[in-house]
Amino acid sequence: MANQNTNPVTETELNRIRELHAEGKGRNEISRIIGRSLRTISVHAEKMGLTFDRTMTEEATRARKADLEERRVILAEALHSDAEQLTEQLWQPSKVFNIGGSANKYTEHAVDEPPADAKKSLMAAAGIAIEKSLKLVPPEREDLEGLAAVDQWLRGMMPGAE
Repeated sequence: MANQNTNPVTETELNRIRELHAEGKGRNEISRIIGRSLRTISVHAEKMGLTFDRTMTEEATRARKADLEERRVILAEALHSDAEQLTEQLWQPSKVFNIGGSANKYTEHAVDEPPADAKKSLMAAAGIAIEKSLKLVPPEREDLEGLAAVDQWLRGMMPGAE
């Protein structure tokens, strides 16, 4: 597109902007037709007292916001599911392994449930998933005492957490 500093808008282009505006064309379409930037069209339209109908833009913006809200809800649900799966692993049979010794040998053992350090990691990951899901879709009516109790419980499960 032409640079206004090196290629000023001509009277013919200004007349064309008026004509296209009168035909009901939007700023973006006028910009494409004339080959000038959106800013150039906006500046000259304003100088000529022309305004553009923003109804379609406002509707499109509302639709995009609704789509984003839906995506946040879906992601929050997935994070809650992740947290549930992580907490279920706390009490499931597990394998512990080690790689070491002079031969750098791999060994593994089945255990009834994960060791404490693995449980701590699972709880931390579940807590993060829940926290992030609540940030994506905050409760409509926050029960501050309930949230504080959950927070205190999670911190109690993770010694050293501040």
